[in-house]
Amino acid sequence: MGRSRRTIPEELLLLALDPATGTTAQPQSLDLGLAGAQLVELALAGRIAPDGDRIAVVSPRPTGDPTLDCALELLRRRGAPVRAVHWIGGPRLGLRQTYLSHLERCGMVHAVAGQMCGVLPTTRYQATETAISREIKARLDTAIRTGVPPDPRTAALAALAHAVGLGKHLYPGNEGRSSRSRLRDLIRHDPMGGLVAHAVMDVQNGAVAQPRRNPAQAGRQAGPGAGPAPEPARGVPAQPYRGSMARVVAH
Repeated sequence: MGRSRRTIPEELLLLALDPATGTTAQPQSLDLGLAGAQLVELALAGRIAPDGDRIAVVSPRPTGDPTLDCALELLRRRGAPVRAVHWIGGPRLGLRQTYLSHLERCGMVHAVAGQMCGVLPTTRYQATETAISREIKARLDTAIRTGVPPDPRTAALAALAHAVGLGKHLYPGNEGRSSRSRLRDLIRHDPMGGLVAHAVMDVQNGAVAQPRRNPAQAGRQAGPGAGPAPEPARGVPAQPYRGSMARVVAH
């Protein structure tokens, strides 16, 4: 896999990065989105494929991208296909920082050191190649404006942008409402992107613990007289998504 093309995780991060403040929009859900974007990129490279709601390795051959190859090796070690929602909901400490550091090495962003409350060291990332970010967003704009089905890469990027909540960052205010709606609709144009995007949203809504059961099975296990189990509130994770790093990265 050549490095002439930006990967979907890189493009998703560039979309989320505010060029003026050096912070990222939706940092917690963005971490989930980056893990999902890796799956889409590996699928486009022919290394994995969807198997129902699971992900199966079809070729363990390295891609040449160290971060993607690490994810591919972890998937291979699982042996059996893994549910996308379980993979995305797993610990991904430092993944966002890994991609920020990579973009810095590529010259697309540069780090700006600072302090929080005059004590804690922080790092903000400012875009140096704003034309790249504009080109990425222009692809989404074109798909939204024309209604023409986009290529799989752009469709997957749109699906992930919607899943992590970047719609209001990219298309703010009342004037952006129709664009946000069309961004959501692009999710149907790429099966793998759609699978991963729905998994990202399921993780945020707390639907990670186990596969969905049909009502008959749930009723038998609950016992006579038991009421239906409460559904998780939409958009509210059952548990907070936590991460840690020695140096605070400004969101």
